[in-house]
Amino acid sequence: MNVSGGGDFPASLLLVGAGRMGSALLKGWLNLGLDPAGVHVLDPAPSAEVQAFCAAQGVAMGAPASAPEVLVLAIKPQTLASAAPMLVPLAGPRTLVVSILAGKTLKKIADHLPGAGAVIRAMPNLPAAIGAGITGAVANAAVTPAQRQTAEALLSAGGRVEWLDDEGLIDAVTAVSGSGPAYVFYLAECLTEAGVAQGLPPAIAERLARATIEGAGAMLAALPEAAAAKLRADVTSPGGTTEAALAELKGDEALAKLIGRAVAAARRRAQQLSD
Repeated sequence: MNVSGGGDFPASLLLVGAGRMGSALLKGWLNLGLDPAGVHVLDPAPSAEVQAFCAAQGVAMGAPASAPEVLVLAIKPQTLASAAPMLVPLAGPRTLVVSILAGKTLKKIADHLPGAGAVIRAMPNLPAAIGAGITGAVANAAVTPAQRQTAEALLSAGGRVEWLDDEGLIDAVTAVSGSGPAYVFYLAECLTEAGVAQGLPPAIAERLARATIEGAGAMLAALPEAAAAKLRADVTSPGGTTEAALAELKGDEALAKLIGRAVAAARRRAQQLSD
């Protein structure tokens, strides 16, 4: 993998699907300077919030009159086959297709949209909504350097981008970072409940749990050269309270095995969605 940056926004873009992730990416693009006059949003049932946002920003709802420079697929993976016939005329030979559909391979996307040779498969995560996400991406052989730069500019609106050389790894990206925020949110829930079980008022327990996770994440961001294992060791005094707690979490590698099974399950599901 490598991380890169740069690139220019396209003159025309069609966003297909304006759910949570699609609308988050759209807001990020517009905030960073994408011209709304060149943007169309195609969604069979857009929320009132999305409709109001597009109207306020000058973004057109519905299909453009001609194939755009970039077509971003942000619909549910299961709906690709039914949506494809309507999209075929909008995926021309000079159109770059960027898909964030879990499980759908480069070949599967190209088969559904045969008019567009250039396809990039990407997997962002929810923190992209606040510019703090990370996206794994892989391109097929038809993507030009200029198109890759364009995709980089779009995907970077949500945070960092990690380019993969092997498409076979994209389902692992989905399992680790695509689904990963939910694992962290669940940790916050569990830590809150544990605090309440020890007598803390629920509101205080929740604030303590949230602030602890926010602070730990901020330390990881502020000290990128430090491995998570080192940071964990630094806060673990011999014979102290943290060591006692970690003995439970690491006993028989319980937490490591549980997380390993969770990530493996997410990857299997992503692979199933390729059908």
